[in-house]
Amino acid sequence: MDFQSLKNYIEGYQKEGKKYFTTSSFQSHSLVLLHMLSRIDKHVPVVFINTGYHFPETIDFRDKVMNQFGLDNLMDLRSSMPKSMQIDSYGRMLFTSDPDHCCYINKTEPLEAILRTHDVWINGVRADQSETRKQMSVTQEAPHNSIRLHPMLDWTSKQVYLYQKEYKLPEHPLDAKGYMSIGCEPCTRKFDLDMQEREARWYGMNKTECGLHTDLIKK
Repeated sequence: MDFQSLKNYIEGYQKEGKKYFTTSSFQSHSLVLLHMLSRIDKHVPVVFINTGYHFPETIDFRDKVMNQFGLDNLMDLRSSMPKSMQIDSYGRMLFTSDPDHCCYINKTEPLEAILRTHDVWINGVRADQSETRKQMSVTQEAPHNSIRLHPMLDWTSKQVYLYQKEYKLPEHPLDAKGYMSIGCEPCTRKFDLDMQEREARWYGMNKTECGLHTDLIKK
C-alpha cells in the first residue's frame, strides 16, 4: 500500500467516525509507517506496549521520534500485573521459563483492552518478515468487532530502506551495534547473517511471534 492509499483509508475512517490507533515498537524499520501516519494525522494515538523489559535506548528513541515526527498522542501501555508476580512455581521470571505467557501478560492482554474501545488497529507487519505474516491480508477482522489494517504488508525491506533514505528517518541506536529486530532486552540478541529478520528474537526458543499477530486476529 502506498502513501495515498493509506491516506484514503484514514480519511474514510475519519468520515465514518471510526476510532483508530497504531502500534509501534520504534524499531528503525517500523518508522516508515509511523512517518506516513504523521503526514496524515499528527494526533493518531500511538500505542507503545511498554513491557518494562525494553532497552533504555528504545525508550529514549521513542521520545525522540515522537517529537521529531510531531506526533502528540503517545499511549504508554503496560500490564496491570506487577513484575513481582510474573514468576513461575520455581521463582523464575516468566521470560526465561514461559516466554509465551510473559508475552501474553505484557503485550497481548493489554492491547486486547485497547481493541475493546477502538475500531481499527493500524500496524506495520510485512509479509516478508515471517511465514505467519505471509498468510495475512491487508485488512482482517480482530477481536471485539475491530479491524486490523496492514498498510506495509506488501512492502519489501528494500522499499523500507528507500523510504528511510528519502525522508532521512532516524535509526535506532542499537542498529549500529548489530541488532536488527529489537524487542525486550532479555529476549533479543544480535543479528547473525544466517538468520531471518526475526530469528534474533527469542533465540533458541522456537518462537518468532509474541501473540499480537497470532492471537489478536481472526483467521
